[in-house]
Amino acid sequence: MNLIEGKLRVNGGKKVAIVSTRWNHFIVDRLVEGAADAFARHGGEAADLTHVLAPGAFELPMVVEKLLASGKYDAVCALGAVIRGATPHFDYVSAEATKGIASVSLKYQKPVSFGLLTTDTIEQAIERAGTKAGNKGFEAMTTVIELLDLYENM
Repeated sequence: MNLIEGKLRVNGGKKVAIVSTRWNHFIVDRLVEGAADAFARHGGEAADLTHVLAPGAFELPMVVEKLLASGKYDAVCALGAVIRGATPHFDYVSAEATKGIASVSLKYQKPVSFGLLTTDTIEQAIERAGTKAGNKGFEAMTTVIELLDLYENM
């Protein structure tokens, strides 16, 4: 059987953007740190990594779209945190951000990882930003790295 799979290595010259939200920055900043760490640990050069700030999660898909449309980036790691409140705002924002990010990835046929936390509490977000549940930013970047290699091998 012929197996095609991606490796966790950054192939030279691949340009990757991290798009993160300003909203809930006390959580998201940790996700960005994790993503940058994963990029470096898997052979990425600092000059090949760009960080772009979006106002909030609802705006993530449009920023990802602009980056991929520019042709300057091979992949995007989207990071943010939407924390449930007392209104249905959480449901609308998280659903539209999710659909938008998936749509952009399919449109451009380039790796886009989904590192948008959607949690019920601040405590759950903290757990996913580098404490009990690991760092989901690190995981989102490893997804991008593996997909970049996989796409090259397909």
